[in-house]
Amino acid sequence: MSEALIVKELEEVVVRFSGDSGDGMQLAGSIFSTISAEVGNDISTFPDFPADIRAPQGSLNGVSGYQVHIGDDKVLTPGDYCDVLVAMNAAALKTQYKYAKPQATIIIDTDSFTEKDLRKADFATADYLHELGIDTDRVVACSITTMVKECLKDSGMDNKSMLKCRNMFALGIVCWLFNRDLALAEDFLRKKFKKKPDVAENNIKVVHAGYDFGHNTHASVPATYRIEARHKVTGRYMDITGNKATAYGLIAAAERAGLGLYLGSYPITPATDILHELAKHKSLGVKTVQCEDEIAACASAIGASFAGALAATSTSGPGLCLKSEAINLAVIDEIPLVIIDVQRGGPSTGLPTKSEQADLLQALYGRNGESPIPVIAATGPTDCFDSAYMACKIALESLTPVILLTDGFLGNGSAAWRLPHINDLPEIKPHFATPEMKGNYSPYLRDEKTLARYWAVPGMEGYEHILGGLEKDSDTGAISSEPENHDKMVRLRAEKVERIAVPDVLVQGDADDAELLIVGFGSTYGHLYSAMRKMKQQGKKVALAQFKYINPLPKNTQEILKKYPKVVVAEQNLGQFAMYLRGKIDGFAPYQYNVVKGQPFVIEELVEHFNKLMD
Repeated sequence: MSEALIVKELEEVVVRFSGDSGDGMQLAGSIFSTISAEVGNDISTFPDFPADIRAPQGSLNGVSGYQVHIGDDKVLTPGDYCDVLVAMNAAALKTQYKYAKPQATIIIDTDSFTEKDLRKADFATADYLHELGIDTDRVVACSITTMVKECLKDSGMDNKSMLKCRNMFALGIVCWLFNRDLALAEDFLRKKFKKKPDVAENNIKVVHAGYDFGHNTHASVPATYRIEARHKVTGRYMDITGNKATAYGLIAAAERAGLGLYLGSYPITPATDILHELAKHKSLGVKTVQCEDEIAACASAIGASFAGALAATSTSGPGLCLKSEAINLAVIDEIPLVIIDVQRGGPSTGLPTKSEQADLLQALYGRNGESPIPVIAATGPTDCFDSAYMACKIALESLTPVILLTDGFLGNGSAAWRLPHINDLPEIKPHFATPEMKGNYSPYLRDEKTLARYWAVPGMEGYEHILGGLEKDSDTGAISSEPENHDKMVRLRAEKVERIAVPDVLVQGDADDAELLIVGFGSTYGHLYSAMRKMKQQGKKVALAQFKYINPLPKNTQEILKKYPKVVVAEQNLGQFAMYLRGKIDGFAPYQYNVVKGQPFVIEELVEHFNKLMD
């Protein structure tokens, strides 16, 4: 092999880190994605956690993965299959090789492929590469554990602490392979371990050792790679997860509305990071309470809203079930409240670390009585910011609870996000009672155009009133059991939601003459758009309509859905959005594509299925 390697320029690449749940694969992956974002690459990530809290070391159930897709232009998905697979032990190779491209480079720690390791991973023979059909020329086999121990032998660290640094050696090799500046990795580690500087410096030492190993041995690869940054809009960028973006969207909305922010929450996978992030921002007037259960979390948020705060509660599907009674109180009281549901696989405990879109009907209808609620579904990790912001705007201006649907794929996944300027965000005007109403205020006085009631909070003299779970008279606000009044109030609450102004759904691709319209909602946008783009490259006439606003639907929904000869609704459930659309649009009879595997769509499978529909 020549002394100087060729540096090839790529448009995009996918790297997957995998190992035991204690091997630090999430950290290695997040560092690589962060430094890629900082040099201007677009990114999309997918952390793939095991459901077990801590499976036995080396077992197939305990493998944790983190996939990073980086590109020189817009990246919308974490990628179907990886170009580089890091497998820190035998179980990781056994379970993760199916996510690697046939020509992928595979980096393994040979010290973790002993006879005992192979037996735990259910390999039948000692020739594990041949057993999986892996070409040895594609494998970077290095004794990572041994080299890490040698690197840190004078550090004073114990053996267990040294082993925790193995992920940094693998990261160093990957950084060499893609010509990454280690100064960015150093900065990340020093910030992360600022209270433990010795830990930071030892990890940095190991990153350099991995980089040097690749550089000095050329790591069995014919070339290293560079991915330039192109088409970036000037601004400040950061690698942000969907959960963090959701938290920031709530903070920005509170700032724009001039209100304090309150979050009542109960820890639940995969939504807990929203609570963790907001708890860091007391200096911005954010108040967070970790409540004793889901009902208390929602009820406390309703109390905060009654007191005049921008109130939110975060959860996942099981918690949304538990919150439903309290949410109905917010519906009948017409209290502004944002309910964030980071969806996961179900039913019951189901797949707590996996992703699904199966809470849609629960969000729309999962309450007693007639209880309409606006529903928004975020379309990407960075869109979680915009969606959370808009959920707050709708809640405060229409005085209604709003459900924001994200999911584990968005919440844990990340992308490069350009920080907005607060004054560039849409204005938020809470629908407060007017000075003219003082002394004559009734809680269900309404704006004639929007039907939103006027919001009065405790301490406003002359605006005293009572709210509660019993039906109220539309004029006086007093408790009423009159049949005609109840009918009127039910219809007013429903009509108020229908009158909320939402943007038209955008049709991308061959909007004028597509032979097939792909329809999706929420988090599947990146995969469906990528499938449409690939089909267009094949010469097919195809378009995509991705819905972000679910209730109310955009005004042009019927026009769009009935415009094309064939329509397919693709979703990660058994057809909930298709059922909802059929109920809303007379005569709408779409094809359906439904997958419920706890994993994102595979673009190749989407293209194959959609092409069959067109044929």
